[in-house]
Amino acid sequence: MTDTLTIALSKGRIYREALPLLAAAGIVPQDDPETSRKLILDTRRPEVKLVVIRAADVPTYVQYGAADLGVAGKDVLMEHGGDGLYEPLDLRIARCRMMVAGRRDAKRRPGRLRVATKYVHSTRRHFAARGQQVEIIKLYGSMELAPLVGLADLIVDLVDTGNTLRANGLEPLEHIADISSRLIVNTASMKMKHAAVKALVAKLAAAVEDRQP
Repeated sequence: MTDTLTIALSKGRIYREALPLLAAAGIVPQDDPETSRKLILDTRRPEVKLVVIRAADVPTYVQYGAADLGVAGKDVLMEHGGDGLYEPLDLRIARCRMMVAGRRDAKRRPGRLRVATKYVHSTRRHFAARGQQVEIIKLYGSMELAPLVGLADLIVDLVDTGNTLRANGLEPLEHIADISSRLIVNTASMKMKHAAVKALVAKLAAAVEDRQP
C-alpha cells in the first residue's frame, strides 16, 4: 500500500513558484487554490493531498503532523524555531532578504531605539547578538509607515527590490538573513513514511537543480 502524503502550502508567491517544482514530481492540483473554496486539494497523484493555509501556520501544521511536509519561507521558520521539523531542501524560490531598515540617521539617535516588525524573535536575536537593547513593537503590515509617523525608529522586514523603502524615504541598513522557501518534513513522517518522503525529496531536489542557470 502506498503511503499517503499531505503537503502544506500557502497562497501567493510561494505557491506560484512551488508549482513547477511540484509538477516535476507529478504533483498537480486538481483545483486552483486561488479560486477554489476547498482547503484540501486533490492532485493527479491520488496518494498526495495539498492543504492551503496561512504562511505562518505551515510549520505548525507540519510540526504536529497535520501535514507530512510543507513549503515555508526561511523567515517563518526562523520565527517558529524549527521544533519537530526536518529541513532537507532549499527550494531556492521566493528569494529576498530580511533587513533592518529606516532613515540613515536613526541609528545615531540617543536612547533605546524602537523597532517595528512582525519578526519579533528574529529581531530580538539580531540586536542581542550586537549587544544592543531595543524596544520591539509588533506590527502585521505597512512596516514602512512606522518610522514616518514616529511609531518606531527602525523596522525589520523582508526586502526584495527595495523600491517600497525608497518610495517612503527609507533604506536598508543592516542585513539579517537571506530568505528563500524551504521544504520541511514532520519528524515522525520521515520515519514512518520514509520511502515516500525520501522519493519526493529526491524528485524536488532534481527539479531545483534543473531550474538553476
